[in-house]
Amino acid sequence: MRIDIISAVPELLESPLAHSIVGRAIKKGLVEIEVHNLRKYGLGPRKNIDDYSYGGDAGMVLMVEPVFRMIEELKSQRHYDEVIYLSPDGEILSQAVSNELSLKENLILLCGHYKGIDHRIREHLVTREISVGDYVVSGGEIPAALLADSIVRLIPGALTDETSALSDSFQDGLLSPPVYTRPADFNGWKVPDVLLSGNPKLIRAWQDEQALERTRRLRPNLLDE
Repeated sequence: MRIDIISAVPELLESPLAHSIVGRAIKKGLVEIEVHNLRKYGLGPRKNIDDYSYGGDAGMVLMVEPVFRMIEELKSQRHYDEVIYLSPDGEILSQAVSNELSLKENLILLCGHYKGIDHRIREHLVTREISVGDYVVSGGEIPAALLADSIVRLIPGALTDETSALSDSFQDGLLSPPVYTRPADFNGWKVPDVLLSGNPKLIRAWQDEQALERTRRLRPNLLDE
């Protein structure tokens, strides 16, 4: 898989993509992630990538031409399954979306910044818009890193134990059950006896019951969905 990220502030993406599961997946050759500085195609001697909004609204807007030229350059090198714009008004990122995108070969993630991007980019270049929640952050870089992480960890070989992702929250529409590790008794706080029983059938039944109970209590909307 290859993920190309277009950003006005590429420095924001350096650390999140260089460490932990994503960093290891890159080193293993399981995924290529390239971050592109939009100013490469900035206009004029100052490499401008933004301008004032028509209509007089406050805030600067990313211009259409630098984004168009960068996407055209990337598309000249390979076919992309999706050009994704990280946007507050996109579809909400879910585990199902991450599962779907993990099966793609090549993705472009476009990070907005300032007041947003010229709407013509969304009309003619973007194929999909994804939101990480009903709130606004300073730019699309952190959402892009979050989306990339949620995708990469699903690629076979990215996790040391590939079955681990199958028990994550939301994979089966429920929250995950509680997890524990050694010691079995700390300060009088004990691990449930069933997890020490060595009986896989009982353990699985307990985990299913706990997942359902936690979902009903903490995220009942998931059961409605």
